[in-house]
Order: sequence, then structure tokens, then C-alpha cells
Amino acid sequence: MIQEVYASFGARVGAARQVLGRPMTLAEKVLYAHLYDKSDLRSFRRSEDYVNFRPDRVAMQDATAQMALLQFMTAGRERVAVPSSVHCDHLITAETDAAADLRKALAVNSEVYDFLKNVSDKYGVGFWKPGAGIIHQVVLENYAFPGGMMIGTDSHTPTAGGLGMIAVGVGGADAMDVMAGIPWELKMPKLIGVKLTGKLNGWASPKDVILKLAGILTVKGGTNAILEYFGPGAAALSATGKATICNMGAEVGATTSIFPYDEAMAAYLCATGRGAVAEAAAKQAVDLASDPEVAASPETYYDRLIEIDLSALEPYLNGPFTPDDAHPVSEFGRLAREKDWPQRMEVGLVGSCTNSSYEDLARAASVARQAAAKGLEVKAQYLINPGSQQVFETAQRDGLIADFEAIGGVIFTNACGPCIGQWNRNDGSAGRPNSIVTSFNRNFAKRADGNPDTHAFVASPEVVTALTLAGDLTFNPLTDKLINKNGVTVTLDLPTGETLPPKGYTVDDPGYAAPSVDGSRIEIRIAPDSQRLQLLKPFAPFREDDFNGMHLLIKATGKCTTDHISMAGPWLRFRGHLENISENLLMGATNAFNQKANAVLNPLNGSHETVSAVAKTYKARGLSSVIVAEENYGEGSSREHAALEPRFLNVKAILCKSFARIHETNLKKQGMLALTFADKADYDRIDERDTLSVLGLESFAPGKNLTVEVKHPDGTTERFEAVHTYNELQIDWFKAGSALNCLSKE
Repeated sequence: MIQEVYASFGARVGAARQVLGRPMTLAEKVLYAHLYDKSDLRSFRRSEDYVNFRPDRVAMQDATAQMALLQFMTAGRERVAVPSSVHCDHLITAETDAAADLRKALAVNSEVYDFLKNVSDKYGVGFWKPGAGIIHQVVLENYAFPGGMMIGTDSHTPTAGGLGMIAVGVGGADAMDVMAGIPWELKMPKLIGVKLTGKLNGWASPKDVILKLAGILTVKGGTNAILEYFGPGAAALSATGKATICNMGAEVGATTSIFPYDEAMAAYLCATGRGAVAEAAAKQAVDLASDPEVAASPETYYDRLIEIDLSALEPYLNGPFTPDDAHPVSEFGRLAREKDWPQRMEVGLVGSCTNSSYEDLARAASVARQAAAKGLEVKAQYLINPGSQQVFETAQRDGLIADFEAIGGVIFTNACGPCIGQWNRNDGSAGRPNSIVTSFNRNFAKRADGNPDTHAFVASPEVVTALTLAGDLTFNPLTDKLINKNGVTVTLDLPTGETLPPKGYTVDDPGYAAPSVDGSRIEIRIAPDSQRLQLLKPFAPFREDDFNGMHLLIKATGKCTTDHISMAGPWLRFRGHLENISENLLMGATNAFNQKANAVLNPLNGSHETVSAVAKTYKARGLSSVIVAEENYGEGSSREHAALEPRFLNVKAILCKSFARIHETNLKKQGMLALTFADKADYDRIDERDTLSVLGLESFAPGKNLTVEVKHPDGTTERFEAVHTYNELQIDWFKAGSALNCLSKE
């Protein structure tokens, strides 16, 4: 497949450059080289034109793969059209240690794992077993390649940009399209150029690049844009360091992030057994970077330009409760005291798809190693999730795991664990304010441990380790000292660590199972009474009457991420059962009328009930409902269930001030009506007992606003405009009831 991509890459880029009539950025080259039909080549307008692409690969984690494969089973295809893989990393709960937690996961999730394995076997999908590793680290080690295009059913799919790939997080319906061999549609992204100069030094790490950038862009500043890194500083970063930066681009809403091909990528490809890919990429090197004119005058070619001097960069701690609240470590202690954040740091967590590479573990282990030598003891729990079995075995051979364990570190399974809420935190912290510091990517309230009072801060693995030794949120490892167990004052030395293992990687069994060559005789069985899996039924097609007199289900106020709409943690076990998981609909969202979570008015009986209970009441009576929300609705994970659940419970429309990119697409795929206020002040005109109607759907057309009519309890009505971004194909999905319904008719 990679050979085929490279065989036509140069010619496709050359043809696009001729049509555009100007030099091209790297992101543009990869995008134009992956047009679904090269005869469609033209100059696409950024942030306006929808474009059909042909990705090279699909990657799915086990939580989202269930719904993606359930949808694929209805598509009438005998085999996936592109190389695809499933990675069992989300359903393993961190509680005791790697061995015990994996045994428990295999027992508890056996039905789901068997389903995923059998479906993968039948349709030609590669299967990575539980414990094999976190999807994005495994993809980086095995599949990512410079100049390629991949989609994945997880918002942190852009990690592969660390190897120069356009990798985009999507919902399962998009993945199904690509696996079925039909075009994948994406609005042509804007381009944000990030010029890196200088070189990292001291305690600063690649993680601090994206933590600083998150503070600049905010959680929605990268929406519908690609972050393209370039400059001398980019070449000074390792491939896994680049991957960390690309991973967290999801936290600013970016479509994806990408770095140009360089020697660091070549070294990583060779170290992970892909020397042939490095050799092939070297022949395409000119087109695996922006044209020289772009680097010379970047302001001409990017929609926005940001410059970061790595030499002046200091470590950051971001949070709490949002990943874009960025604080340099030199200012953090003062701010923590002013804000009265819980000063005692109770848990330090290293790992996640963001920071669990060999390089990450090596730098954290260097701090742990010197702590043991200096007589320091951890003052907080210290928990580590390696990124893959290959990383774990290599780190174990090289003594890094022993360094962690020597200071009390607990090694969890090679899986997501606490990063996605799969953490049984049994330390008495529930229900009280407390602080934790992680090397993860997200820190929304309740995300890690379900406690809304947990103040989670995001930092690099080495800073997490230093703060764990201090047990004090305000500790600055650059300037402050610690007292060891003998009462002696000591200073931490600078962290060190090899970017690649000096002795090479090692792994006895990576945990991969190849699919059958012919899976046509494999039968997929789901028990009718299963509480984990449920076959899908098609959603009903559009009926104009459904959008008249819709009851207000909830008017959400403040941040409303996919975690608020469809929580993870214990709810992950229902990701393959739409009816069961719909019980968590919007349980984390704050009701604008009473400032409570999961307590909304049921106007049919005057009581306040859970969001899902009220929605089910409406559905049982054949009544439609609508959700109203504020900015960046659906921020965060690519969690398709956040769109499936309201659709299943007869919610017909979402009306908000703005959408996060992935979630808006997911809503469209499921036949939902996704609207934004033309005037955001109209949000304030909607009251608790109102009913809403959408007018103009009989002539629903691209670029044509719709009208919302609000009827108040006293019988008065008022109207305002609502904006949509549907194109003709998406309107077809809407009218058919879902994109899957359209595909099933083919």
C-alpha cells in the first residue's frame, strides 16, 4: 500500500501545484495527493469547500470499534477496502497492577473482545489484543508513514503526524465509509503554520510546546484547521516528541497536525523495523515538506502564523478542568496559591497515548533514578501506563521499569486507563477537592476519576515525576529544593533520556492477530439478551412534522464536551449497546435553569428527572425534542455515541452557539439537524417550558438559513434565524435518516 502511495505521490503533487499556480505547504501536498478521484482536482477553498478523499488506512480503538463495526456489518461489504486495525486499549480498568487488571479485563469484557476479534477476522481487519498497547502508540510503531493519510475512530488519531502523516479523528460512520470503499468527505481545512526555532533545553520537553500552544489557541482556536509545524526547531525534535505535539492538537480543536519528514523520522522508522519505509520516504523527501518558498515567506501561505522559540520555552502545567489554561512553571506556584487550588499533590500519572513512548519513560525514569540515589521518597501515588508491549519490554530490559518501581511506582497495563476514566481510584479522594498531575491530554472535570472536585493538571512525564516526589503542587523543579529521608536538602538534576533505545526495541509477542484470508464462513452471533452488544436498527427517514413543536430537552450552559454528553469510565462497557448507553445522555451537562447536572424539567408531569428519562418519556409518546447549548458543543473525544444517543432517544435537532468539528460531522452522519444561532444572543430567548419548531426544511438547501420558531407557555411566539453547514450530500443523509441508510440503498 505504501509503495502504491509513493508511486503516484510526486505526480499528484505536481499536478496540484500546477492547478494551484503556486508553491504548496506539506499539508496541502498530502491532502491533494489523496483526492478520491484525481479528475476532481481543482483549487479548493479552505474552510468552504467539501472535498472527497481516499485515506490509506483506518484505525479503531475497542470502545468506538464496536459501533463502527456494527455499522459496517450492515453495509453489505464482504471485506474492508483499505488496511484497517482494531486496538483493545480502552476497556481495561486501572486498579491494582498490569497483570491483575488485564486478567480482570479479559474476564469482564470477553463477550466484546470475542465480537471484535470475530468481526475483524471475518472482514479482514488486523486485531491487536488487550494489553498490546494504546492505539496511537501502536499505530506510530507499526503503521504510520510520511505522506500517508489515515482516519481513526479516536480524536487523538493525529498522533501519527509525528511521522508526517495526515491522520484525522472521526466517528465510526466515517470509518465505515472508508472501510466500505466510498469517499470520505472533509471540509478543506484552514492552515495554521507553527514555526519552531531554537532547541529545547533543561526541563523543557516536546509536551511543553503544545501546552504553550494550547494557551495561545484555546480549545477551539484550531477548529477546521491543520497545524503544520516547520522550521529549524522542528528538525531538532524526535519523532515521538513530534507525535506528542500532534496528539494534543486535538485539544485546540485542530483537524490534525503534521511535521515534515526528516532524519528523526527516518531514525524512528528504522528503529521500529521499517527501514524500507524510510528508504522509500527519502526518495519523496522533497514533497514530504513544504516548498522552499513557503518556508521563506510563511505568512503568505498560512491562514495564521505562530512562532515559538524552543530555546526560551519553560515547562508548563495546564489546568485545572480545561487543557488550554496554560501556566509556565515559574508562575504556577503563585497562581495555585492565589486560586486556592488544593496544594497537596496526591497522584502523579505518567502515560496515555500522549506520553508513553520509550523517550517519555526514559526521561521520567531519569528523575526517578536520581531520586533513589539522593534518598528521596515519593510523597504521592505514582502510576505509569506504558504505551505498548514493545515499549514496556524494552523499558524493562533497560532498567527503566525497575527505576519506577524502586520509588514505589505502580506499572499499569499498556492501555489508556486513567486518561479516559478507566481508573478505580480507591484512595478516599471521592467527594473532596484534591489535585493530581498527569502527562495526559485532557483534564475535564470528572474525566479521570469521576470526581468533579479533582483538580487535574497536565504536564510532561518528567515534571509529573518531580511533583510526585515533592507531593506539592507548587513545587518548581527548576529552582526549588527537596528534603530527603535523611533530612538533607537536595536539588533535582536535569532530566535525561535517549529518544530511541540504544540496544534497539525488543518484544516477544506484540499482541497482534492477523485476520483470516477468507472470512466468508465466519458467523457473527450476538445474544438477543446481551447487555454489552446490540444489533443496529435503521433510523427513520425525515418527516417534516417531527420538527414542529419540539420540546426543549435541556438548555445546557457552559462547557459541554462529549464527556458531558456521553460519559466514559464505567459507561464504556455499553459502547456496543445503544439502548443501554443512552441512559447516560447528557448526564454531565449543566442545566441553565437550575445549574444542576442531570436534572431537567419534565413538563408533562412538572417534575425534574434525568435527561435520558425525560427523553425516553417524549419518545414513548411520539414527541420530538431539541437540545440547546453554548460554544464548542461536542468538544473533546470523537465519541460517536454523543450523536447516536440523542438520535436514538428521538432528539431531532441540536441548536448551539458553535460546534466542535468532529461532533458536528457525527451529528450529520446520524441524520440529526445541527444548527447554530445566527445571533448568539438568541440563546437567551429560550425558556424552560418552550417548544421549538424549525421552519423551511421543505426547501432545505446548502447556504440557506433556516428559521426557528419558539412558542412560550403563554402562547406567544418569536422567531430567529439559524445557520447550518450542510452540503447536498449531507442533506441527503438527513432526509434518508442517516448516512448509513443512504449507503444501504446502494
